[in-house]
This record gives sequence, C-alpha cells and structure tokens, in this order.
Amino acid sequence: MATLLHIDSSLFPGEASASRAVTDAFRSAWQEQHPGGTVIYRDLAANPVPHITAAAHTAGFADPASHTAEQAAEFAERVKLIEELEQADAVLIGAPMYNYTIPSTLKAWLDNVILFGRTAGDTHSAKGTPVTVVASRGGSYAPGTPREPYEYVQNYLTAVLADALGLDLDFIVPELTMAPHNPAMAELVPLFEASRDRALQEAATKAKAVAERLAA
Repeated sequence: MATLLHIDSSLFPGEASASRAVTDAFRSAWQEQHPGGTVIYRDLAANPVPHITAAAHTAGFADPASHTAEQAAEFAERVKLIEELEQADAVLIGAPMYNYTIPSTLKAWLDNVILFGRTAGDTHSAKGTPVTVVASRGGSYAPGTPREPYEYVQNYLTAVLADALGLDLDFIVPELTMAPHNPAMAELVPLFEASRDRALQEAATKAKAVAERLAA
C-alpha cells in the first residue's frame, strides 16, 4: 500500500492553525483512498529535527569509513529523514508564512534532506514524488497584489522541492487567514472564508487525484 509523508510546521495546534486544517483534510481524503496505507507523520513544531551542524554537513561529503563518532551519529539522523522522503509515495507539507518565509523548523528539515549526490545534484533519489504544499498566509501575496514582491514561500519551495530535489510540486494557498483576528482586515473576512473553503476542497480533490495517479 502507498505511504504518505505528512509534515506540519505551524506553531499553532489543531483548528488554531490554518495550514493544519488543510493538511488534515488532505490526509483524511488520502486515508479514505488508502485505508491500509502508511502515514509517516512529523510535527516539526512539537518535535523539531536538529538544525544541521558542521559535523552532519561535512559527513555528507566524506567516505562513511572516515566519519568521526560525531559525524556518524549526526549523519545517521540525516539519513533517517532522507529515507522517510525516499520511501514516501507522496509528500504533504504544511508551510505557513512567518515573516515572509517558511518556519525555521521546516528549513531545518530541508537542510537535512537536501544531500548532494543522493537527493540533489546529479541524482534525485526521490525524483517525481508528488508533493503538495499548503502555503497558508495571513495576508495576500498573490500576483498583482501590493505584497507580491514579498512572496518568499512558494518561490523558495519551488527552488528546493522542485528544482533541487526533483519532486512533482503542487501548492494549495489559503490566504487572508488573519482577517478574522485583525479588526483592520474585517472587510476581508468574506474573502478569507472563500479562500479557506476553496483550500479545503482543493485538499480533498488533490489527495484523491494523487491517490488515483499512484494506483494507475
């Protein structure tokens, strides 16, 4: 049966998180299609992975036989994360926008799994794996909006997930999530609600589409 790697990085739990609500909808639809499948789940807010160190980084370019004890231990943690990515038939990532970019915990995960010579560079060991990113944001950074130049989530993740890792990338973008909480954005609440509803529907639709693609 198929394996889904599900990663959340929102600081907020449960329904308090816009991205988690949408990743939950995707995962539920996925599991309806794969009731006997496997879900590998990482909550990077609750259990962050280590930020990459010099030992973990240099170990990736050295013969394992030459690793120091520190390199061997820290590289083993990188390999565990890499193998989860390689074994996944599909990947789901919750990537809320914090200060114009992704959470540092998600960046730490990426730094660990991007390994030239294995997942990136001349080889892409997870190439073609479908990855769906829920890129929620408090405002709107869509093309044509005043804040378009500050959109560093989709641009960055396209570079690392699609270009560096060779994954088959798709986005779901719930926006204006601060509207219900910021009086200055009160008039935007209907647009937020439409965006939220559209994102939840997209999550269910895309999950089923990925499942059908893998079953074909």
